[in-house]
Amino acid sequence: MKRKTGKSICLFSGKGGVGKTVLTLNLAGIYKMIGKKVLIMDLDLSSGGISLATNKPSEKNIYTLVDDHNNNRFRNFQDYVVKYTEKIDILASPKDPRQASKIDSKYIEIAIDKAEYLYDVVLIDTNHNLNEVNLVILDAVKSILFVMNNDPMDLKNMKSLLSIFRDLKKENYKIVLNNARDPMKKYFTLFDMKNIIKANIDYVISEEFYVKNIDNYIMNGEIITLQKKAASVFNKDYTTLMKIATDLYGKEEQESHEEELS
Repeated sequence: MKRKTGKSICLFSGKGGVGKTVLTLNLAGIYKMIGKKVLIMDLDLSSGGISLATNKPSEKNIYTLVDDHNNNRFRNFQDYVVKYTEKIDILASPKDPRQASKIDSKYIEIAIDKAEYLYDVVLIDTNHNLNEVNLVILDAVKSILFVMNNDPMDLKNMKSLLSIFRDLKKENYKIVLNNARDPMKKYFTLFDMKNIIKANIDYVISEEFYVKNIDNYIMNGEIITLQKKAASVFNKDYTTLMKIATDLYGKEEQESHEEELS
């Protein structure tokens, strides 16, 4: 029987600074906890921070993968990733931001396709620009998680972004409101925000998930959801993250995975 490919999930937003990178890492932790083999692809090509946040520097990255592919040197996808845990690998962004402009977007789609055959879940962190590379990513992935904050500018940008998706008749996305990014921002009620963006908000990460010592986790290269007490300390938001993860993975993929294990 032909092996089912993994689930590619892109985290995207209407503006920067909404907490995509931390959310990507926390979702990777959740998927690891439920037994999925995960690849984090850092496709914020000009300022990616996954390797820095996890203390996992790599000599090879998405730029070297694309360059080798373009010059017939590519052999094995695993040569370009670094292992974070037994179940989590990382494909880093370029070390030099100048390399970002040298990456042909067509090879990004090829990289995502190859990753889907090797991993149960491919989590893709991006920047917020609607450039050619990100448009290729958004079109190539199976699911998109839009991340937003309770912020006037963010809401306006999200409204515009969703309008584009409606025009394109794309419906493979969910929206998460990340109140943990800046718990002091309480400009609008949930009802008001839904009316502004003209869409439902599928999940809410509460301000209780705000971690005062988040810098310590980053300096130590730790993922919060992999810590022993995370499920009990952040019970409500841990449950929300678990729901996001299982919803995005999908019932069909979960049943296929369980069938392979039986």
